[in-house]
This record gives sequence, structure tokens and C-alpha cells, in this order.
Amino acid sequence: MSKIGRRPIALGGVTVEVKGKEIHYKGKKASGVYKLDDLIAAEVKGKDLYLTPAKVTGDTNRLWGLDRALLNNKIQGADTGFKKQLRINGLGYKATVAGSKVQFTLGFSHKIDFDLPKNVSVEVDKSGQLITFDSTDKDLLGQVCSDVRALRPPEPYKGTGIQYVDETIIRKAGKAKA
Repeated sequence: MSKIGRRPIALGGVTVEVKGKEIHYKGKKASGVYKLDDLIAAEVKGKDLYLTPAKVTGDTNRLWGLDRALLNNKIQGADTGFKKQLRINGLGYKATVAGSKVQFTLGFSHKIDFDLPKNVSVEVDKSGQLITFDSTDKDLLGQVCSDVRALRPPEPYKGTGIQYVDETIIRKAGKAKA
């Protein structure tokens, strides 16, 4: 029995309709349809959504937990959305927003224009050092933040670069003088 799959999904302010293997959800931020695997069945009880195995095979536990986790992310995104923050460290390093693009100045000879997907919004503070990404899609948000961090990953000697706010960079000692 799957430890993750058997947990109920709290619906919060999201309305959910189960139509066979399709789950239609509608919240204040997003709406959509999630298609379950044939081995999994869904049922709404009160303010919770329960997933149960329709038939037991070797793949049932794996798919049960996977479907529950993905569906939980969709429902949570439709209700409250997701946020991630990145911090830019470095002298002269900053970001500015221009429409659906973010322009980065990261110590290269040129500025970097980063196109945002349409489901992701961004806010940059006054200093240009703290970037907050918002989205209803957790996977897309994580991929966008990863792509932005890859533009200038934090380096271990000075600590300059782009890092997650809650990330800890292990610093290395420089050369020791003899």
C-alpha cells in the first residue's frame, strides 16, 4: 500500500468533479483537467479527494503515489499558487523586468534577456537583487527558477551568482599565503 497515495488531498477552495478517469478542478487561480491512470480510481468525500487502486498490479503503488502527488500540486496551485525566490549576489549584478522578459546584468560583457512563460509572473525588488517568481504550475515554476539560476550559479569562493533564498552555499577557503 502506497504511503503517499493513501493520504487524502485537501480541496480547500477548489471545486472538483470526478468524471470517470478525468478529474476536473476549478479554483480561484486556475482550472483544468487531470487524467488518472487506469489503475487508479478517485472519489470525493466531504472536503477531501481520495485516490484508491482500481486493480492491484506491480505498478499500482508507484502510480498511486505519483498520481496523488501530481494531482495535489495541480489542486494546490489552482487554490493558492506557488512562489519561489532567488537572490542575486555580486557587485553590479541585478535584474530588471520589461514586460514578459527579465533582463539580467551578471558581470558578463552583455546583458541577458530571459523570456518568461505565460503562466509565470515575476517581481523584482527595488535593489534588483531579490526576484520572486509566482505560478500555478509547480513543475514549470521549478524549471524556470532552475534555468535562471543556471545563468550564473553561485561560486564557492566569493559567493557571487544567483541562488535560492533558502539555499546555503558552502564557501571554500582561497589560496593560503606561505
